Amino acid sequence: MNQRIKSYTLTLSILCLVIFWSSCRKDFDYEASNGNLSFSKDTVFLDTVFANISSSTYSLKVYNTTDNDISIPTISLQNGFNSQYRINVDGQAGETFINTPVFANDSLYIFIETTATISENSLNEFLYTDAIIFDTGENEQSVSLVTLIQDAIFLYPNKDATGISETITLESSDGEDTVVNGFELDDKELNFTNEKPYVIYGYATIPKNKILNIDAGARVYFHDNSGLYAQANSSLQINGTISNDNDLLENEVIFEGDRLEPEYSTIPGQWGTIWLHKNSINNQINNLTVKNATIGLYIEGELSNTDNNLTLHNTQIYNSSNTNLFCKSSNITATNVVIGNAGGTSLHITNGGNYRFRHCTIANYWTSSFRSGTALQINNNILLENANFTNCIIDGNSNNELSLLDNENSDSFNYSFSFCMIKTTSNTDNESNFNTIYVNENASYINTSLNNFKISETSFAIDKADKETASTVPVDILGFNRTTNPDLGAYQHYIE
Repeated sequence: MNQRIKSYTLTLSILCLVIFWSSCRKDFDYEASNGNLSFSKDTVFLDTVFANISSSTYSLKVYNTTDNDISIPTISLQNGFNSQYRINVDGQAGETFINTPVFANDSLYIFIETTATISENSLNEFLYTDAIIFDTGENEQSVSLVTLIQDAIFLYPNKDATGISETITLESSDGEDTVVNGFELDDKELNFTNEKPYVIYGYATIPKNKILNIDAGARVYFHDNSGLYAQANSSLQINGTISNDNDLLENEVIFEGDRLEPEYSTIPGQWGTIWLHKNSINNQINNLTVKNATIGLYIEGELSNTDNNLTLHNTQIYNSSNTNLFCKSSNITATNVVIGNAGGTSLHITNGGNYRFRHCTIANYWTSSFRSGTALQINNNILLENANFTNCIIDGNSNNELSLLDNENSDSFNYSFSFCMIKTTSNTDNESNFNTIYVNENASYINTSLNNFKISETSFAIDKADKETASTVPVDILGFNRTTNPDLGAYQHYIE
């Protein structure tokens, strides 16, 4: 019993000493910093953001590399209350911080965000800068803050007096209509130029009997759960042209999500889809890149309609979380089209229709998660009138990238592959369906993880295309001539 009392007394005494020592420790135990702070970076680049849209949160780490506990007399933004940056120092938000402690050989975090405006007299983009200032006078240190602010045209649904956004109905051919936040474009909004980018919230809708023209070089960014919808008797005309710079793609039209930070550049499913109603007409898409959608293009048609729902040329669709190109009962002509990686199926054809694909690369090398589909899937659940693929590549990182599902068990499952390279485990001996087919050969792309499906000089696809068909598509997706020794797919190989 006495031993237990002694142990208790000793523990209590130690606890009291700790409390006493802690209560006696005053601010003057910290030395003022003397300009010897270290930082995780000299400049914090907040990447590109649109005007009036909040950036992601970026971090800066401040190090005390001395053996003494220090106190930083002031931490502040150089532009003070006028700054368009926001900082948070060790969990506290503000513009100025007084006597911030940092223990010996320890560090603290500063988090930085911005929501910047752009003046009417500014150019379409400008570099906005500020700095975080540590201490003053001869001990002053600073870390620069830099953000590229880009002006944009914002299109979004109106709200009523109660704050409820207007909606539109996406009409599906199967009767399963979907009501979403959206709006009809005004007449003055029916020509997207390349002067400023467009940022769309909700579904921008082309009114009936109207045409949306999108000029070469236009950039269109979609917010989460947003997209573009062409109603009955409306038309989408995308007028991109071949670019001089294959990296800048200055004449390409580009559709993508509205997060501009580099870490979002390859994240799928950031926005909805481009949806063409079954009775939309004369849709023409030239030199378009669609990336990081849920479904890149969703095309519906009428089996009774013999006119093209869509003519698709020199277009890339990739990195959709579901399907890149979904075609239902459609009438589509596609040339020089790259349909790349997708979380489901790259190209899905269903409910019949007429399809003509020439010099297309359909290749699914998805690695972000489990993939549920093949590169190409054709369902004959309503009699397929025609699906012809000539001088195409159907490929991917699975053993079988061609799925032909004849749910009707009918003789009217009309498809053909001529002069095509196909990754498949299926039987391709039927000459009425497969004519001059190259099975399970190596396409040798430049970089499938980056959706770069240019073929290298070691590709099996070189010189394997049908010359007569190639003459109908005489230049490749980048503008290189292919009439002499044409290659399979959308790209003619060349040595840079």
